[in-house]
Amino acid sequence: MSQTTTTAALTQDAAGRRAPGVPADRDIKRRRVLDILDAKGRDSLLLTTHTALAWYLDGSRVHISLAGDPIAAMLVDRDGDHLVTFSNEAGRIAAEELPAGVSLHPVPWYGDLVQAAAEVGIARGGNTTAGKPLAEADVSAELRAARQQLLPGESARYAGLGAELAGVMTDVLSAARPGTTEFELVSALAGRVVAAGAEPLVLLCSGSTRSDFRHPLATHSPLGRRAMAVVCARRDGLVANITRWVTFDGSTAGERDAEARIAAVEADIFDATVPGARLDKIFAEIKAAYVRHGFGADQWEQHHQGGPAGYAGRDPRVTAAVADTVVLNQPFTWNPSAPGVKIEDTVQLTESGLTVLTADERWPSTTVNGLNRPLTLQL
Repeated sequence: MSQTTTTAALTQDAAGRRAPGVPADRDIKRRRVLDILDAKGRDSLLLTTHTALAWYLDGSRVHISLAGDPIAAMLVDRDGDHLVTFSNEAGRIAAEELPAGVSLHPVPWYGDLVQAAAEVGIARGGNTTAGKPLAEADVSAELRAARQQLLPGESARYAGLGAELAGVMTDVLSAARPGTTEFELVSALAGRVVAAGAEPLVLLCSGSTRSDFRHPLATHSPLGRRAMAVVCARRDGLVANITRWVTFDGSTAGERDAEARIAAVEADIFDATVPGARLDKIFAEIKAAYVRHGFGADQWEQHHQGGPAGYAGRDPRVTAAVADTVVLNQPFTWNPSAPGVKIEDTVQLTESGLTVLTADERWPSTTVNGLNRPLTLQL
């Protein structure tokens, strides 16, 4: 292990980016992790996934390749927080990504991050069972519970991302035409997302010839008379998700009916998303809602139905086996779908009810059970 760098002076602006993190929020997150250690009778925890690292560091970027592993590992122990990263990444991490109070431990680019971080723990805690770092996988459920309830700084950042993403959708889809290709549309979306300081994690588009596909990766096909676009974008570690539809010759009566019924399915899911509800019970309500609103009983099997959101696209995807309990200030993205229709926004459950984060007042909408829900944009 090479030198250790403290971060008292490493949270200044550098190249237009300030090291993320709200100190009050980070203190609460640290307390939540220490509570996990207390419950397990251990002295340290090793965080190694993008989701856990971005959450605990309160928005730090710990990736280079969006498809690659993190370029850092975090050891949380009772004395402090220790981030291990490759030596060729340490300068940028220290200048732009490291919250105050975190010690930075560089290792050679060819080193093993997880092993190096574990060695920090062993060196500090000895070789007793309590001294060996607890693996993230051993407390995945506890960590998921720890990040369910967004803190004030996180909620503000998420709301900002959601509003910007909804605005991007409005701008780009409003400029689309029947001859615009799917690739051209997602290219425009990607450019705007990146310009907003976010990372496009998912970009989907289906023109009128491909509307049967639930996950339509873009092609060179023109949009035709009707199209769907989907964006999942990450900024400060938080992932917002949105789906929108556009038509160029007016929707048919059948399309409008299906859109109204899928919005009714979503409304039933929203009604079930209340503090104290269990996700497996909400999942049962989802399956019943499809039948109740005239869709086939097998529609829930054709596509995942969404679930809690935040530092992962879904955290987790809801199934009959997930018994997590809903809490206040928790974000969700439900996405019921059926042939040719889908509805999806990122919302947050607050004391006053559900708040839609991915909303743009310029987009056409209708009120469903007290919430403004998107209609198909008619061009």
